[in-house]
Amino acid sequence: MVTPPSQPPGNARHCHALRLRLGTPADAGVLAERFARLTAPGGFWSERVPFASDDPGGVRRRARELARPVGAGRGARAVLIEYTDGRADLVVVAHRAAFDGRSLRRLAAATLDGAAPTDEGPPPAWTGNGTALPEADPAPVWGLGEPGPGDDAVARCLLTLPAGTDPDPERWRAAFAAVLGRYEPEKPPGRAPGAGLLFESDGDPDGDPGGDSGGGPSGAFSGKSGRASGRASGRASGREWEYVPCQAPLHPLTITVGRGPGGTVELRADHRPARISEPVAAQFLRHLAEAHRRAPGSLASPDSPDTFDTFDIFDSAERERVLALGRPPLPLRTTPRRIPDVFAERAAEHPDAVALLDEDTQVTYGELDLSSTRLAHGLRAAGVADGALVGVCLERSAELVAVLLAVLKAGAVYVPLDPAYPADRLAYLAEDSELSVVVTTLDDFPGPPDLRALTPDRVRELGGDGTDTPPPTGAGPADAAYVIYTSGSTGRPKGVLVPHANVVALVDATRDDFALGTTDVWTFFHSVAFDFSVWEIWGALLTGGRLVVVPYWLSRSPERMHRLLTDRGVTVLSQTPSAFAQLAQEDRTRPGRLPVRLVIFGGEPLDTRSLLPWLDRYPESRCRLVNMFGITETTVHVTAGTVTRGLALAGSKSVGRPLPGWRVYVLDETGRPVPPGVAGEIHVSGAGVALGYLRRPGLTGERFCADPFGDGRMYRTGDRGRLLPDGTLEHLGRLDNQVKLRGFRIELDEIRSVLAECPGVVAAAVTLRRTDPQDAATSRIDGYVVLSGEAATTANPTAHIRERISRILPDYMLPATVTVLPALPMTAHGKVDFSALPEPGTPAAAAGAGVGDGLRAPEDDISGALLDVWRRLFGSTVGVSDSFWELGGNSLLAMRIAAAVRERGLPPLDLRMLYLHPTVRELAAAMAV
Repeated sequence: MVTPPSQPPGNARHCHALRLRLGTPADAGVLAERFARLTAPGGFWSERVPFASDDPGGVRRRARELARPVGAGRGARAVLIEYTDGRADLVVVAHRAAFDGRSLRRLAAATLDGAAPTDEGPPPAWTGNGTALPEADPAPVWGLGEPGPGDDAVARCLLTLPAGTDPDPERWRAAFAAVLGRYEPEKPPGRAPGAGLLFESDGDPDGDPGGDSGGGPSGAFSGKSGRASGRASGRASGREWEYVPCQAPLHPLTITVGRGPGGTVELRADHRPARISEPVAAQFLRHLAEAHRRAPGSLASPDSPDTFDTFDIFDSAERERVLALGRPPLPLRTTPRRIPDVFAERAAEHPDAVALLDEDTQVTYGELDLSSTRLAHGLRAAGVADGALVGVCLERSAELVAVLLAVLKAGAVYVPLDPAYPADRLAYLAEDSELSVVVTTLDDFPGPPDLRALTPDRVRELGGDGTDTPPPTGAGPADAAYVIYTSGSTGRPKGVLVPHANVVALVDATRDDFALGTTDVWTFFHSVAFDFSVWEIWGALLTGGRLVVVPYWLSRSPERMHRLLTDRGVTVLSQTPSAFAQLAQEDRTRPGRLPVRLVIFGGEPLDTRSLLPWLDRYPESRCRLVNMFGITETTVHVTAGTVTRGLALAGSKSVGRPLPGWRVYVLDETGRPVPPGVAGEIHVSGAGVALGYLRRPGLTGERFCADPFGDGRMYRTGDRGRLLPDGTLEHLGRLDNQVKLRGFRIELDEIRSVLAECPGVVAAAVTLRRTDPQDAATSRIDGYVVLSGEAATTANPTAHIRERISRILPDYMLPATVTVLPALPMTAHGKVDFSALPEPGTPAAAAGAGVGDGLRAPEDDISGALLDVWRRLFGSTVGVSDSFWELGGNSLLAMRIAAAVRERGLPPLDLRMLYLHPTVRELAAAMAV
């Protein structure tokens, strides 16, 4: 008996094996000598086992040997298994880098028959093609569950098709290619696919047990159909044989087509649970069977005029199951109504309950109802008619809420404008929306000459004593309630028309699940020009809750914000993840606990892992965390998902399931539903779809269309996502050049367009960069420009560019850096190569830095400490005369400076001081007073 060697290292994915049944006894020594001449010494051993060849023990023993890998250096190994019934099996395992399928067959035959030449050595084919197989795609694909540690074992599922199913491999290849094309529509040519196809046959009458069914040494075939190889068994040349193409799946999912009893066809899926979920592997088999059934027979021909797009992979039942995943678990119970009518009911029910808290001002529901009614009469007296668009440009306040409600009571449509916007942007929005009236306290509101600017006090005067009854109006629930402008790729913002019924439906869809009611206290935290404010204002007032106004300066101070939440007893808090991260950090320094019971996240992607410290202090039973996905065109929110500790630990990207009344589809480029777990473009239908874009019929027709799978209209979001088999949606980012930054949806092309319009700029590019991948607060926008010869010679040209764009773009859209390049790098297709854009220098350093004492450490303690904090944030070249905002500062970094100042024991830093005194020198002087 020859003793087996120790197990050599090897990669099972790249090894294949052949078993030949010997009907007569064999001399192990002779076989070992022959095998050593053909390969390398020491690769052969024999073993007598205490089982018959057909006993379970014998079956397990040869299966174990067929699965034992061999390293590429040795190339091949063999074992002779001798059974108690006088039979024997020769098992030969080889690494494909050394022996292809045909070489493996010849090696086994020569070992048994002694047919190899002895003088010249083995034929070249016996050493294989000498090339290593491609590695499997390491990226997870399709519908992952939440795998646990070590959950990487290969699992299997089986689907049996009826007798008479066409077994032709070419037809199966065509069907497989069609299905894989639907599962991997974004895979570029040449990239390793996420699945492979195997074939089993009934035997090889020509005596070729080792041939690769793919036709090449590695069993590959072209197209999106991935890799094909074969597991074959049968009788050939008088011997029973079995061929195993790979000892472990080369791909995350491997499909085997084989024969079953009674002439049936069996599909078997081998997959790794940590990479492919069980439901997705099973559905792949169903889709493959349906595609094979529907595939035209001509697809098997390379000259076929048919394409994979001519048939679907879903049968009617499967199609319905896929569409059902995007439907809400509960129906929507709502009645289309106008916002002021629902508010009037809450005011009548609890007229003395507090509706608004604004610093020292307290307004009851009855008082807000009366005040807004008189303002509505004043608007009517000012000429505002049903359906008119009324601009509202006021600071966040109780008065702002009263004016918004008054506009709706007057039958008009409010257009929220942030007073912090640059004058040019305000002028554009007023002109684009064709405002005739704007309610504002700004002394010189920019706009067309015929625009009438009225203060709230003047509107009240126009209304006179009036009446307690709102003015009559013909506006209905289907008419627009507001127009909110979003960033546009054409270089200018676009207005979204949202009707009353949508807002009422949003409140009704969430009221029961979130247990919203009269005991809740909400925050009005966000800009009125950001649609998150729609949820905050009307979510509170239409459910009888109390709305706490958060002034802008206070919203930028986590310390003060935390105190306000405690003092006001806030229970419902809406936050972007970036803002919440600062608040949560502040909370960890406080001994007590906040009264918040519900936190709603929206506006930007949420890193659920960042919530673990919060969950340590506030268990799920005490405070519910809800991640919501939505956009202005679908009325703020579309889906909702509770973030549990398990989801946070797994880093889940789930945004939950659709709200009652909303529907979600994930479609491919041709508008077909993609399989569950596969990425595509998110489309939204149902109660939240807006009326369209203001005076942009072409764009409205492009993005809003009839729902092909149900009633009503559907909106193409431009967001990438996938529906998982359990019906939850994962949001995977944007398909276009749009980004989310601190809750605002920004078209980078809009910023690029404004840069390109600057005098002397001949080309421009804009990118979003995060200097710390784990920290959303470090996200910033960087701009790049190419200047004309004359502009390039001017002194400090980027200062002129920044000054001009600051008059057009709001602060949150301003690039932190503007870098001049001789030319923009281009790809082979003539597009900007963003990966080749250089790193910008220290953001917007002041022109005086480095001159005199610009970079020298100041002598007084406050200036020195401030400069050290700024240099930790922006780099060592920061000087005492550099502006915080020109360095790329933002509100979140301002919060960090305030926290760092507090930690160093310096005088408290009021963030208002930072806005008024943006340099180290100015700020230190103000703090020393």
